[in-house]
Amino acid sequence: MRHRLGHRVVLAVLFAVIGISEGRAHALLTRSSPAGGGTVRSAPSEIVLRFSEPIQAAFSTVQVTGRGGERFDDGPAQIDPDQPSVLRVAVKTLEPGTYTVVWRVLSIDTHITNGHFTFKVAP
Repeated sequence: MRHRLGHRVVLAVLFAVIGISEGRAHALLTRSSPAGGGTVRSAPSEIVLRFSEPIQAAFSTVQVTGRGGERFDDGPAQIDPDQPSVLRVAVKTLEPGTYTVVWRVLSIDTHITNGHFTFKVAP
């Protein structure tokens, strides 16, 4: 009986460790420019997203929309060639207002993460 209990404890610990390591494997958004929830005085020409690990460009997207749902992203998102964990997307001219950035990325270990944030342009 003790032998079986010992095996169960070892397996439980093993599964817990595996679960923790997989949780850390996702590409999490660590920083953005403009910052989520922030206000910028001059409209940016691009949105820059930094992730906790490298991502794959072919399956990663960024959309920038205004209040009425109009799209302001200008072309596909691109991985920074010098920093594979940085994703950039050009944006059209942004007038004063609130914008929503919606992102979805595939990390190099095939985990998909997504999220969104808003920022304001208020000169």
